[in-house]
Amino acid sequence: MGGIEQVIHQIARGANKYGIETDVLSLTRNRVARTVEIDGYLAHRARLDLQIASTGFSASAFRRFSQLAKKTDIVHYHFPWPFMDVVHFATRVKIPTVVTYHSDIIKQKYLLKLYRPLKHKFLASVDRIVATSLNYLTTSDVLKKFSDKVSVIPIGLDKATYPKPTLERLQYWREKLGPKFLLFVGVLRYYKGLHILMEASQGTGYTIVIVGSGPIEAELKAHAAKLGLSNVHFFGQLSDEDKVALLTLCYGVLFPSHLRSEAFGISLLEGAMYGKPMISSEIGTGTTFINIADETGLVVPPSDPIALRQAMQYLWEHPEQAAEMGKRAEERYWKHFTAEQMVKSYVELYGDLVRSHEGSRR
Repeated sequence: MGGIEQVIHQIARGANKYGIETDVLSLTRNRVARTVEIDGYLAHRARLDLQIASTGFSASAFRRFSQLAKKTDIVHYHFPWPFMDVVHFATRVKIPTVVTYHSDIIKQKYLLKLYRPLKHKFLASVDRIVATSLNYLTTSDVLKKFSDKVSVIPIGLDKATYPKPTLERLQYWREKLGPKFLLFVGVLRYYKGLHILMEASQGTGYTIVIVGSGPIEAELKAHAAKLGLSNVHFFGQLSDEDKVALLTLCYGVLFPSHLRSEAFGISLLEGAMYGKPMISSEIGTGTTFINIADETGLVVPPSDPIALRQAMQYLWEHPEQAAEMGKRAEERYWKHFTAEQMVKSYVELYGDLVRSHEGSRR
């Protein structure tokens, strides 16, 4: 699962405890699209027909969406997914709608010009928009235009759903990596700032572990080889148990994302959940809602390898301060970012929308 998929999973399984039945519709590359039950909710997969600029399209999704919408009380969209804007209008949704606004569209600037009218029409048509942090609401030009119907609900995680690594797996990674290493976890995408991390790692000797796969994986490995970074280790996509083992053992969490495409940072939040000091960049998004400068970790300017290297050096050479930051990060997780808090807020929002819709029909 990527970050958005993890959020949908946490909301769906959590809302089930409140008696809310959830159907999740997504696309699949598999030739046979099927429905499966996951932790108390149904996941429906429509077949992916083509993909343009990271946006999936599916002819069968129109009918499947229409079928599901007819038996539901609320439709909850996750933005950005331009194809679903089209589906929304084509199927003429007449029930309450809410959209979680995960990110502005940053990379596809030319396509955005074509998409902008549809985007504004879609966001204007939904009943409520949810921003994942106050930081993003105050820095997004798009959200500012719809601020009268925006609510802020921070993303939350349920630590109990994460596996506990066995002693054998913990020992395996200790022997492989040694007693002290810095960890990055995430999909290897252009906005993650890993090329900046490569430059910052030169000459440090700090053991750096990169977990995840993605579109620029080969490019990053080639860049690391060119720079002679024997201290940087790529492990690809690992099992949840191995990921938790690394989160448990690591000295600190690195999150060098340098563009606003990184709207929140699920793996950064995972670092806080496991009590780790963090290093992130100030990009005006939820990353600095999770990681508070000089309190839960260090915050550096984006695209600045020198500042990133200095932050790593400070953490590495000040273990007591690093441990204290990690402790405060975990405290902040339990105070603001549990799945229970997130789900409760969404359940209350769903209730408000249903009651408002029923009132308007009387």
